Amino acid sequence: MDRTLKAISLVLSYPTRELQTAMPEIGGVLASDTRLTAAARRDLRPLVDALTINDIYDLEEQFVMLFDRSRTLSLNLFEHVHGEGRDRGGAMVSLVETYEEAGFTPATSELPDHLPVLLEFLATRPETEVKETLADAAHIFEALSERLQRRDTPYAAVFKALVQLSGVTTDKEVVAELLGQPDDDPSDLDALDQVWEESQVTFGPDPNSGCPQVRDMLAKMDPPKNHAAQVSPAAE
Repeated sequence: MDRTLKAISLVLSYPTRELQTAMPEIGGVLASDTRLTAAARRDLRPLVDALTINDIYDLEEQFVMLFDRSRTLSLNLFEHVHGEGRDRGGAMVSLVETYEEAGFTPATSELPDHLPVLLEFLATRPETEVKETLADAAHIFEALSERLQRRDTPYAAVFKALVQLSGVTTDKEVVAELLGQPDDDPSDLDALDQVWEESQVTFGPDPNSGCPQVRDMLAKMDPPKNHAAQVSPAAE
């Protein structure tokens, strides 16, 4: 198992007292992974410390304000590509089938494209598949990191680390397009309710979807059509 991906999956999960208890071990895993630069490992330390010692209720509130009340910071990756469009349902079906084919059953009620769920799955996969999948989503990670830096939160370092683990250089134009979407105001609950009131995503058996590898499915995260697609040869 890739212990770093598992550790990041936990760090990006909703804070609990159990997570706080495990943070010293999680921090040790992140600090010892030489795939990350010394600067990246150092930048992760403030978040590890905060999740270890801060009041649990403050941590929960911060998490909700960041990730649950902002679509532009959503941890559901297809949100950044498909929104609530019809393509998202098909992508979700493919991801569920990929999990099932690999014998992976998420122990959560979160959607299949929830980043902690995907990272937990990738922690069990071959290194080549891991890097290719992370590379397909690297521009999303870069945009999330930038948005989190603007909000002065140590969670930004996690997404920088994911970009490093992908081993690719992100396309600045694509990242800029993602960042061009206006930030949500998590304190404006009425506006957020209106934004979230869209068609429900449903997914189920699809005879045409097949059971692709997860990285082929995640190629749907490719840059918007007005930019050149950045897909590895294996996805073509």
